[in-house]
Amino acid sequence: MSYSNAYAPSAPELPESFVQQQHDGESRYTYAYPSYQPTQQFSSYSGMFSPETHPEIVRSFESADRNRSGFLEESELRQALSLSGYDGISNRTIRLLLFIYKIPVDSLLRLGPKEYVELWNCLAQWRAIFNRYDRDRSGKMNSTQLRDAFYNLGCVLPTSVHQLIVSQFDDGTGKTVDLCFDSFLE
Repeated sequence: MSYSNAYAPSAPELPESFVQQQHDGESRYTYAYPSYQPTQQFSSYSGMFSPETHPEIVRSFESADRNRSGFLEESELRQALSLSGYDGISNRTIRLLLFIYKIPVDSLLRLGPKEYVELWNCLAQWRAIFNRYDRDRSGKMNSTQLRDAFYNLGCVLPTSVHQLIVSQFDDGTGKTVDLCFDSFLE
């Protein structure tokens, strides 16, 4: 779906920390950290994150990067987010987040440290918005709360569009649709 007033992160410019390298006959952009080699095993992640990065972000990345590649793939991202308190995020949402936040020139769905920090910070902002409009603290957002959240974010949606969004999460039981945080992210 496309909304003219909706926020969607745009693909960032390549940061200065990227350099183009040849790897297996392919030209790829990688992080240009001193002593970084694509096949090198990382013993420490300290050089991969800026000094201002919250230690919880670094800890969750380190713990989830099982193969020490310096990147998080789908299952590793799920584990990292779970370690950060974002349990129960569906496979569909994990893939969506990977697609939105992945390195723009990388054909693989994976996140490097910079992208993970961006995702983590964005999730914290979305969690705060969700919590602000989940007034009854049920962990669910009903249709009215969702409408209020959109409105206060500057998105005035026609009733038909709002109903269409809510219907995407209807399980067919006839019960009122309540969105959990995972559905709210989507």
